[in-house]
Amino acid sequence: MSWDWEKLKEQQRKMGGMGGGPRPPQMDDIIKKFKNFKIPGGPIVIVIIVLAILASTAFYTVNIDEVGIVQRFGKYVRTTQPGLNFKLPIGIEKVTKVRVRHVFMEEFGAPTIPGVARARFASDSDETTETLMLTGDLNVAVVPWIVQYRIDEPFDFLFKVKDVRRLLTDMSEATMRLVIGDRSISEVISKRSEIASQAQRLLQRELDNAESGIFIVTIEMKRTNVPRAVQPSFNEVNQATQEKERLIYEAREEYNKAIPSARGEAERVVRGAEGYALDRINRAQGDAARFKAVYEEYVKAQDVTMRRIYLETLGDLLPKLGPKYIIDADQTNLLPLLNLGKENVFSK
Repeated sequence: MSWDWEKLKEQQRKMGGMGGGPRPPQMDDIIKKFKNFKIPGGPIVIVIIVLAILASTAFYTVNIDEVGIVQRFGKYVRTTQPGLNFKLPIGIEKVTKVRVRHVFMEEFGAPTIPGVARARFASDSDETTETLMLTGDLNVAVVPWIVQYRIDEPFDFLFKVKDVRRLLTDMSEATMRLVIGDRSISEVISKRSEIASQAQRLLQRELDNAESGIFIVTIEMKRTNVPRAVQPSFNEVNQATQEKERLIYEAREEYNKAIPSARGEAERVVRGAEGYALDRINRAQGDAARFKAVYEEYVKAQDVTMRRIYLETLGDLLPKLGPKYIIDADQTNLLPLLNLGKENVFSK
């Protein structure tokens, strides 16, 4: 659209001749020019432009790792899969794309991306408020960890929780404090994988109860330690604990050496006593059996047995008496011919 510059210059010359300066175009003149302006093609061009705008807002593409959540006047109507999809034009239906196959990460203890970290992160230290935790034995530990998750239920993720990320961070911190509060400081440092597994189960249960639509892929615990202010004292405690364990191991070693030896000696003595008792019993039983046999023979022939026993007894005693002299009661002289000291006349 062009202005009638010739007519405008003529007016300006007339006004200049009357003593006035140059006058800019007035609003009435501009409105008149627009009223006289006509678009080539008229309504057809306008219809084509409107149709192009509607078509551009009716078709959309969902990536391979996403799903589309379609709302009609704010109400959920359907979920669309990856690929080219159709919806009613702008102002009627709106689509929100949710990445359901992407694994997101929340890091507690150090920001993963500069400028994205939560306000509770400290700028001059690795020890943050959320990582300082009280253990079951009343020690303070610095426990950094990472939560990896993905969106499992897009509908719940979008509509059932106002701030899902805030819910996840708060639940993660509360769950980790609950697990750490049941452990000693040594367990927190040495059993990180076990603690992470327990925290993952508890966190998933709480998120399911809240209908957050989040699935916890894994929880990874980083290097756990104590605050820097108490690190020297903690090292001294560890050294004392190690010394205590060393002494305990040495005592157990001595115990394992002495106790088996004493048990072996006791077993040997017991076995010896049992053998001695068995020998004495067998001997006693043998002597008793022999006595019974002699007694049975004695009962059968008492005179013979008595005489034999008498002779055997004298045969044992006479050699031990030295020189022996037998005197006849009717004689006053000795019997020199009977020399009982040289040989045993009663021997068998």
